[in-house]
Amino acid sequence: MGRAARVRIIGGAWRRRWLPVAPVPGLRPSADAQRETLFNWLQPRLPGASVLDLFAGTGALGLEAASRGAGAVLLVEKSPAAAAQLEANCRLLGAGQVGVQQGDALRLLAQGPQALGPAPFDIVFIDPPFAKGLIAPVLEQLRGGGWLAPGARVYVEQESGLPAPSDWEILRERIGGQAHGLLLALPSASNGAEAPGGRA
Repeated sequence: MGRAARVRIIGGAWRRRWLPVAPVPGLRPSADAQRETLFNWLQPRLPGASVLDLFAGTGALGLEAASRGAGAVLLVEKSPAAAAQLEANCRLLGAGQVGVQQGDALRLLAQGPQALGPAPFDIVFIDPPFAKGLIAPVLEQLRGGGWLAPGARVYVEQESGLPAPSDWEILRERIGGQAHGLLLALPSASNGAEAPGGRA
């Protein structure tokens, strides 16, 4: 991304706010249409929710959640430059409910919930760099160790054409361009509020 790159919050308290993006190669914010669909799915669950945004990058997902009423949001980002920009953007917004953790998501997950807090989380975003094989090991880490609250929802954004994650219930999915977004729950956590396999 160029130095003038920005990301826009599309709904909630900070609607239409543009935020600067660190000039870090490979940052890939979710498209506006994909985010709008995702947050339509999640809106009933957002007020007061505890949210974990792994591979936060530009912060588009986690900050959108905070804008729309999440009670606590943790942004995890490996790049020091991107994490510093996220901290600056949180200060710009006055986003006291948002924290930033600089570090490798898989390593932090392997340490258990005490490494991040405030686990368990109601909503988790997994939107890693494409073609790195990161989604499966992250989902495996989330399955155990107390990361997920009862009824938690996990959003995955992966390359179109890849198989859907196994051993998870697909509640919603949307394909837009090169991205395939899936809203997941552990089978035992599903409460039937969404129609499994629904398309947007």
